[in-house]
Amino acid sequence: MTARLTSRMLVDSLIRAANAAGGHAMVLARGDDGAGAILVECAERGRAGPLLERILGLDGHYGWARCGPQDFDNIAERSQYIERRRARDPDMWLIELDIAEAERFAAEMIT
Repeated sequence: MTARLTSRMLVDSLIRAANAAGGHAMVLARGDDGAGAILVECAERGRAGPLLERILGLDGHYGWARCGPQDFDNIAERSQYIERRRARDPDMWLIELDIAEAERFAAEMIT
């Protein structure tokens, strides 16, 4: 069995790296410290981007997958999606990441 970082450690490192790179990241909803799912709301200069979820790939490595509504400007649909996810999984972390090329930044930061 391979040791892995806890969800809290991954979230903390994402926030610190974003702040160090001149961006902004914060926890919108706290999940389970050990193994909670991680959902990231990407943005760039306040403009909404994709929602990303950390998933385990078939090769056994973690990565990011887009999820939720693809119309980034539809705030109501996005909020409803997040509410449904939180209702089904109260252990899920919700992180806001506002930085240039947020999707790329997350992919490089946590795999």
